[in-house]
Amino acid sequence: MIRLEGVKAAIGPISILRSIDMHVAQGELVVVLGANGAGKTTLLRVISGLLPASGGSITFDAGKIEGKSAHDLARMGLVHVPQGRQIIPTLTVEENLTLGASHLPDITAHDIAAMLEQEYARFPVLRERRSISGGSLSGGEQQMLAVSRGLMMRPKVLMLDEPSLGLSPQMIHRILSALAELSRSGMSVLLVEQKMAALDIADRAYVLKNGSIVRSGPAAELRDDPAMLEQYLH
Repeated sequence: MIRLEGVKAAIGPISILRSIDMHVAQGELVVVLGANGAGKTTLLRVISGLLPASGGSITFDAGKIEGKSAHDLARMGLVHVPQGRQIIPTLTVEENLTLGASHLPDITAHDIAAMLEQEYARFPVLRERRSISGGSLSGGEQQMLAVSRGLMMRPKVLMLDEPSLGLSPQMIHRILSALAELSRSGMSVLLVEQKMAALDIADRAYVLKNGSIVRSGPAAELRDDPAMLEQYLH
């Protein structure tokens, strides 16, 4: 679904990504692990069209996507749930969710109602909170809302930037379990994380350090080498 070949990116004169080669297959959950400053957020911003690549090529769903806007890519099914959730705090939970579907062509009220029911079944607490403002939710509830709002956009690939950030272990488990279920249902998921717990749900993993991929392989293989991960994640 996504393939990067030799992708580079810079912010001003500072090189951030250095010749990244990676891919995410249909129905695969891939995690990119790295410490703060490794380039993880930049990687997702480049793929989703928020930051131009300075070299290399990116394909999505078998087509080249360099130069396409983030808005166009989202309409094509490449959906990015950014770090910090970025829900609209003054809108209700349901209004935030409905907003996620608003860009879809030919969407009907019946479609939206069905999609809302699907997300309320995924995260029942959102049904309970459906009429309150997004800003009144706890951090974990806001993250659930951010994930569900992304899913309301009917993604072919769902990309998430550190959804576990600032959450309790119990809430992290709930979010990661939901992502694992999405992958089992056939959705492609690209997850950027610092926490090694993400390896428990991933098919494959890449380790990013100083803008370069330094390790890659089956998630179980990397999970069995905690000393290596400690070296790169701290």
